[in-house]
Amino acid sequence: MKKLHAALIFFTRLPFWRLGEVPAHYYKRVVDCWSITGWLTGGIMAITLWLGSFIFPFPVAVILAFISRLLITGALHEDGMADFIDGMGGGTSRSRILEIMKDSHIGTYGVIGLIMYYLLAISLISSLPNAATACAVLFAGDAWSKCCAAQVINFLPYARKEEEAKNKTIYDRMSLPAFLISLIFGALPLLLLPVRLLPAAILPVIIVTGLIFYLKRNLQGYTGDCCGATFLFAELSFYFGVIISSHIADI
Repeated sequence: MKKLHAALIFFTRLPFWRLGEVPAHYYKRVVDCWSITGWLTGGIMAITLWLGSFIFPFPVAVILAFISRLLITGALHEDGMADFIDGMGGGTSRSRILEIMKDSHIGTYGVIGLIMYYLLAISLISSLPNAATACAVLFAGDAWSKCCAAQVINFLPYARKEEEAKNKTIYDRMSLPAFLISLIFGALPLLLLPVRLLPAAILPVIIVTGLIFYLKRNLQGYTGDCCGATFLFAELSFYFGVIISSHIADI
């Protein structure tokens, strides 16, 4: 429970810290519970979309759903994606990429990357046939993509020294029980999807695998920014997979 408590404090802005202090070493294991926190963030997105769809045009309800997660997480993952894209777009060497990624200022590549992410994500979800399907996709996509993105720490070392980490923490690799728990909580929400949309779960696995090889070649490891970016790329690929699976099923 302490590990989950640490994950909720780390991955959200909600006042879970009021429930008590968590020893620092538990923050090394927060990625184990990343998919579990997806039940909270994805659930709030789904509820926001569902309620918003009764009042506003559907695309507006979708935008409000994404805003709800931004407020809950404090744009934690979006900050990582922006830094990741800035580093990869502007860096010409490993050291330069890491230097750019550590800079708190957002650059042109990061701005464009976030704009493209939200344009695509909102457009894809808005194209779904009804609010019930969209809510299931948001909930399942959040948890499953976090489960997939969490595997980065199992296959790559941290790219910096611990004292150079933004949060001064290097995540521990998952034990087998932790991996199985992450997998279960990441996969269970997929059961809410219509059967014809289940193949969408394959794309995040492919994208995360590709990013792991990409990070190994360019950084010889990962950073916290890489984890956040990997999650959002995996999630976006899941949305693409949903639309593709839907079209294939209709043929």
